[in-house]
Amino acid sequence: MELKQSKRKNVKLRLGISGASGFGKTHSALLLAYGMTKDWSKIAVIDTENSSASLYSNLGKFNVLDLKAPYSPQRYIQAIEVCEKANMEVIIIDSITHEWSGTGGCLDIQTKLGGRFQDWAKVTPLHQAFIDKILQSRTHIITTTRRKVDYSLDVGSNGRTQVVKHGTKEITRDGFEYELTVNFELINDQHLAKASKDRTGLFMNKPEFVITTKTGEKLLKWCYSVPVPKRVISNRIKECLTMKELISLYKDYPQYQEVLKIEFQDKKQEIENLINPKNFSSNGISTSTQKN
Repeated sequence: MELKQSKRKNVKLRLGISGASGFGKTHSALLLAYGMTKDWSKIAVIDTENSSASLYSNLGKFNVLDLKAPYSPQRYIQAIEVCEKANMEVIIIDSITHEWSGTGGCLDIQTKLGGRFQDWAKVTPLHQAFIDKILQSRTHIITTTRRKVDYSLDVGSNGRTQVVKHGTKEITRDGFEYELTVNFELINDQHLAKASKDRTGLFMNKPEFVITTKTGEKLLKWCYSVPVPKRVISNRIKECLTMKELISLYKDYPQYQEVLKIEFQDKKQEIENLINPKNFSSNGISTSTQKN
C-alpha cells in the first residue's frame, strides 16, 4: 500500500451517446470515430439495430459486426474481443440497450430465472463483466443508448403548436453514465447534443452543438495530452519482440507514427525476417548471418 501524487496519464476514451430513435446516434458516433482515426478501416460497429449502421456506408468503408439475439452480456463481450483481435482503433457498440432490455439481455435473464429479487445475484455479475470489458479494453469505445420517448406540445418559431419528441431516461442499467469519460445526450431530431457527463472539461456547461469529426479530433487530443519523449518511444520500438507489440505501440502513439515512421518500418522488417522460415538454414542459423 503506497500513497503517491496524482499523475495524468494518456487514456482510451469511453464515450456514450444517447437519444431517442431518429435523433442521430449512429451517424454522430461514426463521425466522432472518424475524427479520432482518420481511417474508416480502423472503425468497427457492433450493430444490434437491424444493420442500421450499414445505411451510412456512404460515409466510408468501416467494419460492421451484426449482433443478433440473444443479446446476452457474454455475446457482447465476444463481439468486442473480435474487434480487438482485428486491431480496430475505435469500437462503436450500437446499442448497449439490448444488453439490458433486449431478448436474452439482463432483464430477460432475470425473468427466466424466476423474476425474484434474489435472482439479480446471478445476473449482476454478468452485466458487470460486460461493463468491465468496456472499461478495460485497449481500444477507444463509443456506446450508443436508446432513451425512452416522450412527447410535448410546443409552440414553434412560426407561432404554430407542434408535437415535439423528447428523449427521457436512458434504457440501460442505472449508473452506466458514471463509468464514462464523456456522455453526450442528443436532445432533438436536429442532432443537437449536450454533455450530461464530462471528465474532459471540453463540453460541460457549453451550448448545444452538432457532433462532427472535429469533436473526435478534440477528444483524441485530450486523450493524448501527456507528452511522451520521442526517445522513449524510439527505445520501446527497439525492445519490441513481436509484431503484436509493435502494432500496439504504433496505435498507442499516433503522434509519432509519421515522425518515427522509418524506425517502425525497420523494426517491422526485422521481426518479419526473424519469423520467416526461409531466412533460416537446416542448422538453425540465419541465412543472412551465413552470408556475412
